Parts: sequence; structure tokens; C-alpha cells
Amino acid sequence: MSKIFIIILSLIIYQMNLLSQDYLYAVANEPVPVLNTPDFRAVFGGADGKSVKTDNQGLIREMEYVALPGTVFNLLGEFDQGSYKIFKVEISEYKYGADLYIDSRFVKLHEKRPSPRKCVLPSKEEIYKYLDDAVGASYIWGGNYIKGIEKLIELYKPAGDISEKTKIKWTLRGVDCSGLMYEATNGYTERNTSKLINEGNAVEIEGLSAEEIITRLKPLDMIVWNGHVIYVYDEKTAIQSGLSKGGVVKTDLLETLQKIMKEKTPVNDYNAAIGERFVVRRWYPE
Repeated sequence: MSKIFIIILSLIIYQMNLLSQDYLYAVANEPVPVLNTPDFRAVFGGADGKSVKTDNQGLIREMEYVALPGTVFNLLGEFDQGSYKIFKVEISEYKYGADLYIDSRFVKLHEKRPSPRKCVLPSKEEIYKYLDDAVGASYIWGGNYIKGIEKLIELYKPAGDISEKTKIKWTLRGVDCSGLMYEATNGYTERNTSKLINEGNAVEIEGLSAEEIITRLKPLDMIVWNGHVIYVYDEKTAIQSGLSKGGVVKTDLLETLQKIMKEKTPVNDYNAAIGERFVVRRWYPE
């Protein structure tokens, strides 16, 4: 049987499941890992059953994000795994073009559309407490739940002993750059930098030096470009989760700006400019 035929057969089976399922919606009972592949076992277990599938940078590219409790999923199809299912889903809170999949064991099924997740923006004090506690957390691509999801170890049990480093990845114990503020704000901010470049309102920085820009910044402002985001912690400090940093770190704000400006130009409107550039967005309601 050819590989192409198997793929076509799988698609046919998928459509049959789509038409026969009783439930159209699901709600997250707990933090839910959302992948861009239905093959969870290949990610959490890998080829040897005791590794996490990563690319040459050590990133789990199949990870999209962690849906927060209360998130509503529209069910589009299912892959029967025997005692559980992998659902193909649509999420109104997360629209970035990828196909999305969840494990049925993290959600509760509903026949009627549930109410949307309530997103209450925490106070600045609560956000700062989270940011302070986050320092030292690992960088996890697609991560936005620093405590990690221990249930992944239970559901996708390793075939043997694993290192602490592998366990951190297996349980998604960490955050990426945009995931840091996404978790801090209970999902109030956009999840990916492709939308954070338009978050809130622009701070006018075009044509200014790093020393001039820093005088215009306020706490929690986003220094962002399509690919990374850094947050203003206070008048002298920045905070970010970076792969090259090993995770969440605080850095000198002026030095951080100066380093960025060696490669990127400050602009007021990311979409109206070209080349290597960055913007500052002020998003926290005054």
C-alpha cells in the first residue's frame, strides 16, 4: 500500500468522523497543549519513546500554544485513538493560519456552544508579580504556562528514564517571548508577535536614538518586531524570554535598545515600513 494511498484513506476516514460525531464543541478544563499536528505521540515520545521531537535549535515546532482554562474549541474532526481522541479544532482566540489539534482528555465536550472564556486583565501589581516569579524560567517554543503540564508525562508516558532537561520540554514548562505576557495577562494580549506589532497604540520613536527612545517608554510597553518581543519592566530594565538567553531574563533597558538598533530601525508603523525594523506598542489601559 503506497504512502499516498494511506494519506488519502486517512482523509476519507477523517471526513466520516467529522460527519458522525455527536459533539460540536469542547471547553478546556485545564491548560491544554495545542499542536499543529495530530500525531501527539511523535512529539511527546519521539522515535525512541523517551524523547521530545525538536528541530536543530531544540524547539518543538509542532507546538502552537497552551490554551488557558475556559477556552472554547469548535470541533472540526477527530482521530480515534481507542481510549481517547485527537480533535482537529478551531479557536476564536488563536487565529494564525495553522491547523490545530488537541487531546480529548484535556477538555469537556458540549453539544451547544459554550460561553466564551472570560478574559479579565490582571492589575499591574499582579502582572509584575508574575514577571518577577518568571525570571529563570526556560524558553519553550509555544509555551505560555510556566508551571508546565505534568499530565503530559502521565498521558504520554516515557518509555524509560528521562533527564530533567527533557522533562521540562515534555511538560512544556516555560514560555516563549510572547507567551510570557500572554500568561501574565490571562490571555489579554495577542499570542504571537505577528499581531503584537499592532497591539494597543504606537509610541512615536521613528528617527530617534536609543537615549531618546528610552525617555518615551513606560512600564509594560512592548519593544516588538515580527519574530520577537521585549517588555519594558521599568525605566532602566527590560524583561524577555529569549532562546539565546536560555529563558526569562531581565536586562539593562538602554543596552538592550542599543543592541537592537545595531540591526533594526525604529519606526512608528511596522506595516508601513520595510526592512529590519521594530516598533514600541503601548497596550495597558490607562
